[in-house]
Parts: sequence; structure tokens; C-alpha cells
Amino acid sequence: MDFLSLFDPSDETQTDDTDETETFSSSDTESIDKLIPDTKLPPEPEYGNIEYKLKLINPSKQRLDHLVTQMKWRLQEGSGECFYQIGVSDNGVLNGLSNDDMNLSLKTLKVMACQLGATMSILKRKHLNNGRTCCEVLVRKMSDTKNIEEIRISVMGSVDAGKSSLIGVLTQGELDNGRGKARLNMFRHFHEIKSGRTSCVSHEVLGFDECGNVINYKYNEMMTAEKIGERSSKLISLMDLAGHRRYMKTTVQAVSGYAPHFIALVIACGNLNQMTIENIQIIKAFKIPFFVILTKCDLVSPDDSGTLKQLIQLLNEVDNKKIPLVITAPDNFRLLDNVNGNKYIPIFCVSNVTGVGLDLVQKYLYMLTPNINESERQRLEKESPEFHIDEIFRVQGVGTIIGGLLVKGVIYERMKVKCGPGPNGEFYKGIIKSIHRNKFPCKNIRPNQSASICLALNSKEKLPILRSGMVLIADNDESEMSSVFFQATIAVIQHSSLRGIKKGFQTTVHMGSIRQTAVVEGIFGRDSLKANETGSCLFRFLIRPEFVKVGMSLLFRDGKTKGVGVVTQIFPLHDD
Repeated sequence: MDFLSLFDPSDETQTDDTDETETFSSSDTESIDKLIPDTKLPPEPEYGNIEYKLKLINPSKQRLDHLVTQMKWRLQEGSGECFYQIGVSDNGVLNGLSNDDMNLSLKTLKVMACQLGATMSILKRKHLNNGRTCCEVLVRKMSDTKNIEEIRISVMGSVDAGKSSLIGVLTQGELDNGRGKARLNMFRHFHEIKSGRTSCVSHEVLGFDECGNVINYKYNEMMTAEKIGERSSKLISLMDLAGHRRYMKTTVQAVSGYAPHFIALVIACGNLNQMTIENIQIIKAFKIPFFVILTKCDLVSPDDSGTLKQLIQLLNEVDNKKIPLVITAPDNFRLLDNVNGNKYIPIFCVSNVTGVGLDLVQKYLYMLTPNINESERQRLEKESPEFHIDEIFRVQGVGTIIGGLLVKGVIYERMKVKCGPGPNGEFYKGIIKSIHRNKFPCKNIRPNQSASICLALNSKEKLPILRSGMVLIADNDESEMSSVFFQATIAVIQHSSLRGIKKGFQTTVHMGSIRQTAVVEGIFGRDSLKANETGSCLFRFLIRPEFVKVGMSLLFRDGKTKGVGVVTQIFPLHDD
């Protein structure tokens, strides 16, 4: 199927500043290309962050209050973002408005947004054949605290695919010279600079303001990561992962522990290899939404090399429920809204040297929202806190700093907590001294937010050696689920031999921030599990107990053997 033929290559997107909504002259309208087709849109969704309005002209106070309440609900559904289609009826018919009526409607929309502390920007404008106008407007809630919207994206791909260069170009705002200049800021070790290959996880940020303008290190000469976070209403946290097979455990640990909202799979044109297939298997195992970026398009054409055709065929084989969609113009994004976005796998063709396609990637990153709805977020906030530790730092003069992800509950400063499990399953009491998110101090963190915490443990107790895989829980939480044994239903994706998995099989198990070797103590109802077979197994951690809960997803791998599963039962340690 030729996906490029579905779209008009002449389409363009017009982005306006908020102040320009005050005037919407006919001369401006006539110069705009047709962005919205002269057909019916899908009916207005009952839930979600999309709202259709035929017109908003001089509403009464009671009507305005109702409209503001409605906008507030749409913003909550979209985690601070919503889209208004002006000139469109509820059944999706594009009726359009005259220039005067459109100006009045946009002014009303701006009044509504201001009452909620939000901003608005016109994403698309359309001059219909009947001489009227339709507009698509983005409304975004302005952040009055440092709890700005954060999107975590892990950048995966095989070695020499251009992952570090891509992140460097996006965050530094300068194109690569073709010899790896853009990737130097991403490397953390000298051997990485010498080899040009990433061996550990590195982080960088890309910001957007309320109108969608990019904020990176090129914003001004004195720009720092802290200032990017301060100026941004939306922050993209990019994690550069290793591509060499030697560092696969580190890559899997980062995907499992950081729980990214999305994964960017980077593939070099003309180099669709076995590592690419393994990366796709890992992505599907963790059930994380992903998109594909084809790099080095200035050297090899995606069409001429056959890479694009092979990639689409591979994606169809991996998941035939989603359609690979090649993004060639901004108007293609209309298919990637909250209602239909999960039906497609976006594919971008870019060059870090010439800059081709990078503007489309930036627009797509600006559109992304966390894949969690407001009702689920509120439910998680009511539960007891559970913070998964992924990194540990010791700062002189400050103390122990732990980094990780809050899975549920709310954690705040001066909160009494317990940290564990230790070597024997014990938990240690402590207190949270301070919290930082996006390099800014904050008073609390909420579910699905990553943060750094300064932790002070009780000096009267024997202090443990903190490690990745530990958790922070509330001091009054009695659910200290330290386990050595656990039962899980697993599916073997691939195995290196025909004998399959048997009793005594040892493998590295990844569960959240946990990474430890475990042994299969038994398989229920059968002697072995081969590739593409499913069964229930009893596992035992070899080194120490871990904090495991029923329902946790796991991935195990040992060489060419790979499998996924879900924890169905745990066997907690009990004090004698």
C-alpha cells in the first residue's frame, strides 16, 4: 500500500502567535493553502481533548461560564492540552464562518482560555469553497508551578544509526557536520568519544513554550538545561540508549526502569539489520508506543535503497493492527490525534546534516501527550506512595541523591519513608530532605513523574548500600513485599536451542528498575517451554530479595533467549 498517496503533498501548516487571533483578515485567509479537506470530519468525540464549535459569538455570562467549564474538562482529558475546531458542527460537517464571525469566535475562545490561565494558538486555517473559514486551535494550560508537562522518550536503535547525533541536533539547534560533531555533547566517557559509540544512558532535554516554539540551547548564548525548563511549558526528556549488542542489558534496564512514554526507534537508511528486529521485539514486549526515524537520508534515499519498503513490511509482520504512516507534511498529523493516533506507527525521514524532516519531528514531539488519563492519575494519587529507585548519587556536602520514578501515590518534602529491601528483606527508615524535578526544586511529585530525591536515612540503624531496584514507601506502609520466590506466566519469544526452558534455567530478569539473575525452579504442568509457548513458572532470585508485586510485567533474556511475562503470585519473606 502506498501511504504517501493518501496525502496532498502541497499541504502546509500555518502556526500563529496568540496575539494574531485578534485580527483575521480576508487577505490572510486567501493566502493559506487548503489544510482541511472539504469533507466531513468524524463526529465530535464524547470523551477526549477535541471539541467542535460551530461559532462562539457574544455568549451570555451563563453561557460563557458553561463554555469555560467545558474547556476545563477538555484540558483535563488532554493533560493540559485540548484542540478546538471552530466552524465545525458536532456531526463533523465543515460549515465555516465569515471572517467577522471567526474573529469574534476566536476572541471568545481567548477569553475562555484566559479565565483558566491557558493560552491559545492557531494550528490550521482553511478557506472553504463557500468563502468561509474553519480553524483548528490548540489551547494549553500555562504552568504556574514547576510541575510542567514532561514527556519521556527513549531513543533506541542499532549501532551507528545516528541516535546521539539526532538528539544533539534537536537539543543544540545546530546541524551535524557529517563527522559526528553533534553527538559529542551526548557522550559521558572518553572511550565513547574515541569510538563514537554510546555505552551508557545519557539524558538531554528539549523544551516548547505555550505556542509550540522550540526552546533549546540555541535559544540564547546563556541557555542551560535549568533555563530551558524554566521557560518551557512542555519538556521532552530524551534518553540516549546504547546500540551495541555488548550493552544490551543496559539498554533493556533503561527501558524497563525509566518507563518512557514513547520510544523513538532510529534506523539508518540502508541498514535494516538484526539489531533493529531485536529492538522492535523489546518495544513490543514492554507495550510502549513508538515511532520510527530514518536517518542519513542525505546519503541514501529511503525509497531507492528499499529501506522504507522493508521497514513497512517488517512493522506489518510485527503488529498487523497498526498501520505504518510516512509523515511527509504537517497536515499528516491530523491522523495522529488522541482518537486515532494509536492506529498508526509514524515514520519520519530525516537528515542530521541537511536538516530535512527535522521540523516534522519537532512538531510531532510538541503534539505528544502522556499516555495516562486524568481519572487514572487521580486514582493513583490516592494510593500509598511507591517510588522505584533507578540511580544513586552521592554529592559532597549534600548527601545521598536517588533518582527514579514515582509509580503511585504522592511524595512530598519532610515526608517519613522506608527504603528497601536490604540484603535480608529489611526496610530502613528515613526522611525526604528535598525534591527536584527537571533540575528545579519542588514540594511534591505525583504519579508517573521522574524526580531526584535527597534522602536522609536514620543514622541509628545500620545503613544499607543503596542500589537500583530498591523502592521508597511510606513509613506507615506495612506492605513490605520482599520476595525471593515469585510465580509468573511467561511467553517464550525466542530460544537458542530446541530443548527450550527447563528447570534450572538461569536468566536475567527485568521488572521495572529491578535487574537480577533468577533461576527457574519449576514449570507447572510440563517439563519445558519452547519458543512461542506459554506457561507458568516458579522463579527464585539468586542474589537477594526484591520488591515484587502481583501484576508487574517482566522481561527475561539470556543470549538469544528472550521472553515476557506477568507476575501472578509472590511469596513474601516473613520474620521469624
